[in-house]
Amino acid sequence: MASESAGTNGWKHWRLDTDIDNIAWLYIDRSDEKVNSLGTEVLSEFEQIIARLESDKPTGLVLMSGKRRNFIVGADVREFDATDKVSELEENVRKVHGLFQRVEDLPFPTVVAFEGYCLGGGLELSLCFDWRIALDADHTRVGFPEVNLGIYPGFGGSGRSITAMGGLNAMQIMLTGKMLRARPARGMGLINQTVDKHGSLRWAARNAVLKKKRAGKPPLKARLTTLGPVRKFLAGQMRKQVARKARKEHYPAPYELIDAFEACGNSQAAMIRAEGDKVPRLLAGDTSRNLRRVFRLMEELKAQGKRSDFKARRVHVIGAGVMGGDIAAWCAVRGLEVTLQDREMKYIEPALKRARSLFKRRLKKPEAVAAAQTRLVADVEGKGVKRADVIIEAIFENRDAKRELFEKLKPDLQAHTLVATNTSAIPLAELSDVFDDPSRLIGLHFFNPVAQMPLVEIVYDKQSDPDRVNDGSSFATQIGKYALPVTSTPGFLVNRVLAPYMRNAMALHREGVPREAIDKAAEQFGMPMGPVELADTVGLDVGLGVIDTLMGEAAGEDRKVLEEMVKAGKKGKKTGEGFYRWKKGKPQRDPKAHEGHDLDELAAKLMQPYFDECKACLADEVVESADLLDAGMIFGTGFAPFRGGPLHYLESRDGEAGTVDEKESS
Repeated sequence: MASESAGTNGWKHWRLDTDIDNIAWLYIDRSDEKVNSLGTEVLSEFEQIIARLESDKPTGLVLMSGKRRNFIVGADVREFDATDKVSELEENVRKVHGLFQRVEDLPFPTVVAFEGYCLGGGLELSLCFDWRIALDADHTRVGFPEVNLGIYPGFGGSGRSITAMGGLNAMQIMLTGKMLRARPARGMGLINQTVDKHGSLRWAARNAVLKKKRAGKPPLKARLTTLGPVRKFLAGQMRKQVARKARKEHYPAPYELIDAFEACGNSQAAMIRAEGDKVPRLLAGDTSRNLRRVFRLMEELKAQGKRSDFKARRVHVIGAGVMGGDIAAWCAVRGLEVTLQDREMKYIEPALKRARSLFKRRLKKPEAVAAAQTRLVADVEGKGVKRADVIIEAIFENRDAKRELFEKLKPDLQAHTLVATNTSAIPLAELSDVFDDPSRLIGLHFFNPVAQMPLVEIVYDKQSDPDRVNDGSSFATQIGKYALPVTSTPGFLVNRVLAPYMRNAMALHREGVPREAIDKAAEQFGMPMGPVELADTVGLDVGLGVIDTLMGEAAGEDRKVLEEMVKAGKKGKKTGEGFYRWKKGKPQRDPKAHEGHDLDELAAKLMQPYFDECKACLADEVVESADLLDAGMIFGTGFAPFRGGPLHYLESRDGEAGTVDEKESS
């Protein structure tokens, strides 16, 4: 290829070069940012560039990234809160629509070639190009995550994705927010060509321009899904599927998208016009504002894991029960070498069996599954202790047993090794004084099921070494979890809040409120599952242990009920019976038991101890801030994300009540 002539023309976030064949090479490289996103200034400069290209009419245009391993992560979410005026948001959306249409209308071949994340607005921009090329690499991901922010694609993506993929495929991608690897994205029509890691995106793009490649229509079967009668049928099925996961009043975006598809899914232009009406209203709504807050909270949790550069290679887990075995398996999934210890091999074998199932579900490729199995090693004798970078104790919840275990570990511990307990509620000070240096013990409190629950509490007290705490946060981040530093008060944060909430549910049940009504009230409020089902899912024996640690005999009747059920072998889902009978992993409910109960009133009564304990935890400085508390409760207990966190919800609710009172008094 001929040498390029540089010409930035004073643009801050873009570079435009032209080669000897008069192909224009445009690079997005957002200034002072690690990733590219489409903010107002970026799009303003892009508009200037498009105007120049319309005038110059090069042989073709190639869009690439100036950042290594990264393309465009989407629109700049930070700017979404700049205004909540629907009219201004409509103007902004339609301005981008006009700009992207100009890209699609360019009178010469256009190609986008990328690796890394091509998401949201970045994918919507890519769909304006004639030909889309992606590097077939593990770090390449393509998708529309907008539904997670309470909206749906608003830069023309809803219309153009249907044109590219057909109605059913496009709607599945938009409704789920699922991110695809390069090859599946090509198979569905989102991208047109993949280049393997030994190939050159640049040469592939140049070749596509010179050959004037254009994406063809999707297969006939895919196109048929946009026909009127088919759309109506599919829309009905989609609403049923969405309703199983999200209520319309809580999460309106997917329903709005389905309505648009049913009304005008056979027309790209009409779908894009519908975006201009629907997406601004969604952006200004409470759900989207609160989900954007959750996104910021998620980023704050990620920042906890960047306080140190600690990286582990080898992990040793002691205790091969459900929790310990699943922690070990998860670490192996994440690429670490893991040794798993218990008293006898017969206790480790069930954990290895569960691990194989996890590997198959998560890793899928036989070679990846085999590699993970090789990384997870049974270790009855505890030989892995001497080589471990991280040791996690996950035996049963008994203070004396844990102390005895740590006493035995002491001679084999290396100076650099991070030593952690997975206790659910025992204060660190009751365990750490076993060590010559009590400051080295921290808590790494995982939640069940480990593979699904995203939060890990990093437990510390006044004696803890801050560097070790930061290393614990980095380790949690390394294995793909959100790290939440919490002080070592009984129950820490999540269990401390859940305990009175669960006790309240049991008290209401004893007073005659059906378990189904209690669970339905919680779910109607927005919790992912009700407290009775949650108790069965976690295990009534685990709940009994937490109550013993937090309240002891003060738990009274609640403790007695759980103790009798556990003694009778009714431990919940894992034994097939607890508060509910369980069949094929599902609780067996009376579908009419909730009738006659005011579920809103019941939800308010049910949630009050939860809110009271959140406020008490903030006052006791269990976490550093109200934001971190909200983050912990969302990612640790599943508190309704569309409400933005319990403290934020209380503030918003009380603020609205105050506004109503003021209006009434005036």
